[in-house]
Order: sequence, then C-alpha cells, then structure tokens
Amino acid sequence: MSTSNDFYDTDSDDELPHGWEERATEDGWVYYASHILKRTQWENPKTGKRRRVAGELPYGWERKVDEEQRIFYVDHINKRTTYTDPRLAFSYDVGEKDRYNFRQRFDSSSTTDQVLEGRDLSGKVAIVTGGNSGLGLETARSMAHHGTRVIIACRDMKKGNAAVKFIRNNRANAKVEVLPIDLASLRSIEKFAEEFLALELPLHYLILNAGVFGLPWKLTEDNIESTFAVNHVGHFYLTKLLTKKLINSAPARVVVVSAESHRFVDIDDCIRLEHLSPNRQNFWPQIQHNRTKLCNILFSNELNRRLRLKGVTCNALHPGNMIYTSLPNSWWLYKILFFLVRPFTKSLRQGASTTVFVATARELEGVGGLYFNNCFTCQTSETAQSRNLASRLWKITEDLLSNRLTASVYD
Repeated sequence: MSTSNDFYDTDSDDELPHGWEERATEDGWVYYASHILKRTQWENPKTGKRRRVAGELPYGWERKVDEEQRIFYVDHINKRTTYTDPRLAFSYDVGEKDRYNFRQRFDSSSTTDQVLEGRDLSGKVAIVTGGNSGLGLETARSMAHHGTRVIIACRDMKKGNAAVKFIRNNRANAKVEVLPIDLASLRSIEKFAEEFLALELPLHYLILNAGVFGLPWKLTEDNIESTFAVNHVGHFYLTKLLTKKLINSAPARVVVVSAESHRFVDIDDCIRLEHLSPNRQNFWPQIQHNRTKLCNILFSNELNRRLRLKGVTCNALHPGNMIYTSLPNSWWLYKILFFLVRPFTKSLRQGASTTVFVATARELEGVGGLYFNNCFTCQTSETAQSRNLASRLWKITEDLLSNRLTASVYD
C-alpha cells in the first residue's frame, strides 16, 4: 500500500485522497479503488481503517448488472440510476478484532444449498479446477444455480461437457462452460490461462479444488513428481498467471481445498525440494499426499499475505474425511476402503459446503489467511502456521517453475 504524500491533499478523514474512489461489495464491505495506481485495497488510503455498510439496500433501491457485468443501482422512488452504492452513506469503521469475530452459521451436516440459500451471485465469475466430478462438480453446480458464471477447468473434456449438461438439466439458464487444463503440464496451464483471459471476463472466485491421491511414483513432462505437480505446482502456476486478473476484479477470493492430513508431516523434512519431488526410492504415496496438503495451506497463507492489500484474499479448507469421489480410483484397495466408510462420511453436498462457504460467505469479505472445516475456522498444525516455511515453499516453487519453463524453451 502506497504511503506517498503525493495523494494526501486533504485534512478530512471523510474525504479521500485525489484519485481514490470508495466502493462496496454486495456483502457490505467497503473497498477503495485508485484510478491513478490502477489497483484496489480494503484499507482506507488515508486512515488505514476498514469500513462496513449495512447489509441491505435502502428501501426503494434495486441492484442490477449491466451487459458489461458492471453493478449499478436503481432508485425506483426518485426514478434515477447510479453506479454508486447508496449504502456508502452509512458506512462505519470495523476494528481488526471484529473482522475475525463471526459466529458459526453452518456445521458438518450443512449442504451447499443451505449455505447459498437466498443468495444471488449474478455477475460473479468463478473458475473451479476439477469441476467435472465429485466435490468440484457440486461446487460448480451450486454456484451456477445461484447465478455465478462458472468455468469448469478439467483435463477430460468428455467428462467436463457431461458436467455442463448435468448442471443445466435442472437449471437450463445456468451460465457454465468448460475449458481444458492438465495441472500436470505447465504448457497446458499456460494455454488455459490464455483461453480464459481471451474471454475478457472478471474473476471473482478462483477455486483450487482439483487433486490426486495415492498415485504411484511418476514424473510429469516437466520432470516433476506427479502428485506434487498436480496438488501444488499446477495450482501455484495457474494462480500466478491469473493474479493480475484477480487484482483487477477485486474484491476477489482464492479458495484452496486442502485436508486434515496436512497435520501428519514431519517438520524436519517437509519443505525441501528433494522431499517435495522425491525420487522413486524415497516415495510413499500417502506421505506425499500429506506433504502436498501442507503445501496447500502454506501457499494459501503466503498468497493472502502478498495480495490482501490489493483486494484479493485467500483461505484454505478441509472438505471432510474420505468422501466418496473419484479420488481413490488410483488403487482398488483405496476404492474398497472409501466404499466401506461411505455411509459414515459426508455427502457431496455436505462436503462441498465448506468450499462454497469460504468462497461466498458475506462475513469473509476482506478476511484471509484462515483454515476452515465444517464451514467454520479452526487451527491448523503449527507447521502450517509457519511464515518461514511458507516463504521457503514460495521461493522453491518459483525457482522450480523458472527452471522448468526455461528448460522447455530449449526442448
């Protein structure tokens, strides 16, 4: 956040510096846009404070979206239209403690439809990786049925098109489409980003849901161990390519699907490249999965620290234990085990509810760097809270990408 005095030409706390504009999200959080710096942020550029407005529009007002996906407001009483949110006239300061002091509204039995009941997400755009099946499909379905334009990012286009058909069966006007991506291929990720950016859409929700479990040792075309490549590196690179779009669409959220298994990682060896992308002799599928789930949380926390002042927040979550999806298909024994415990685990609508909650909950506007389970925040392992490890993982991943991308130029 800039602290230059060049823009501070007023003594009033109520009057913004030159070039700044005050706006409000649908959920009532105030944010600030600089037409000079071409960015947004949650803190008032003069006071450094955060503000909120009343959650509902004043009587007689209606919120609409134009053809360019811009929100505008209609005053039916006075017969006028404006792009300025009328609630801004009634904003108030919010303390740091108050921002994180929200009550629990849902629990382990809550479903996606309950989380989104009464919500209108028209004008919002989401990318859901792995949205062709399982928890990703339920995430895509529920958000599309509440007005979000959903881009399903998946490797199998046949399953992706089937997912689109499934979503539209119950809501013919649902805005959903599919674009191909293989998270094990850096070239495929680049192509996906190019195709999405060519659509010239905003991006309000980037939901990093795709993942693999129990895969045998294998190197990708970029010479990266496949579980690490799909569960962490691929999502890291996708986010990197879409960061500018997220900032320009702010307020925006990144949602990272992790797991409770992040707790079962030895801190002594968890953030070293030789362990994150091990050779065949040192590879154990379950341990590797646990490491990548830890990486998910460390990445989420570091990303939030880097982008939160630019209007982009990031949170991680655990959807539930051993939910019956295609995840255990890598080995017949995993499939049997997941099938046997199926009656005692969450349904897909219950499992995806935390993802949808973290992406859309009004009380989470401007709130990031947290970990959620059963639609409520909880503590991660001490290892996952380490800023040093998060910073190390970030550098390792960037160096790895730089090395692999440079090498591909000369292939």
